[in-house]
Amino acid sequence: MNEATNDRNGTYDALVVGAGAAGLNAALLLGRARRRVAAIDAGEPRNAPAAHMHGFLSRDGLPPATLLELGRAEAERYGAGLIRGRVERIDPGFEVRLVGGPVLAARRILVATGLRDELPGIPGVRERWGKDVLHCPYCHGFEVRDRPLAVLGTGPGAVHQALLLRDWSDDVVFFQHTLELAAEDRERLEARGLRIVEGRIEHLAVNGDRLRGVALADGRVVPRAAAFLFPRMVPHDGLLTGLGCEKDADGRIATDRTGRTGVPGVWAAGNVVDPRAQVVTAAGMGSAAAFALNNDLLEEDVAGAVARHRAASAGGAR
Repeated sequence: MNEATNDRNGTYDALVVGAGAAGLNAALLLGRARRRVAAIDAGEPRNAPAAHMHGFLSRDGLPPATLLELGRAEAERYGAGLIRGRVERIDPGFEVRLVGGPVLAARRILVATGLRDELPGIPGVRERWGKDVLHCPYCHGFEVRDRPLAVLGTGPGAVHQALLLRDWSDDVVFFQHTLELAAEDRERLEARGLRIVEGRIEHLAVNGDRLRGVALADGRVVPRAAAFLFPRMVPHDGLLTGLGCEKDADGRIATDRTGRTGVPGVWAAGNVVDPRAQVVTAAGMGSAAAFALNNDLLEEDVAGAVARHRAASAGGAR
């Protein structure tokens, strides 16, 4: 073990809040660096509704829960602790308070708490979410290729989503719903060969645990095999703002390229700072943050060693 860890009984070198891909990869790397590290997680991953994840080299098609199970085992192999619980707040001095649990102390903090998908209130959306109501063409588009697809106009990202999905299917219908469609966007959709259906969506038509179509308020039902929508992505960043971390112009926690925030000793990684990050991207962000965090610990350890060395040298000279 490194010198600093042995000298600080009861204090973690780093506590990682959130044990998804970003948090576990950070804990893994810090464990391999022989740091005293633990990851705290409430067990509510964002991608739990999805049966499989894609776009992760060597792990394509793996169930998300299996990835986390493998990641936990790997992190533990290098001495990283895993704590089931929810962090209520982080006090000055990095005292981490768990709901109904102990108070843990750390030298550094890495927050990887992810985000939640805020879904529109269309009946059927929440029930089919992650099954045949989807949001990421790169994550799910190949599995529904060449099938009749719907894009629900529930937010400003819907137009881009529809334009993109045209590469996976020749049969994509854009349901305008409540979205005000600019003339330029209408032209772009039509030029890409998408059909635009006006009218408010009443509900999603489901039969036999499968999406069958999109039902409109005027009684029409347009048959579709899968639907895409762009949810409102809300980061779980309350712990970071509670520590005084500032946000950027886009409303996200401001970090440098390693995930370092403006608060000394605090890093953030994964979807809590980048809603577009796929699982493989989040894992890489966790690794980058752990590298930088460990180097920061090293600088503190070296400074402490130099101070002790100078004090000992001065005492010996008397």
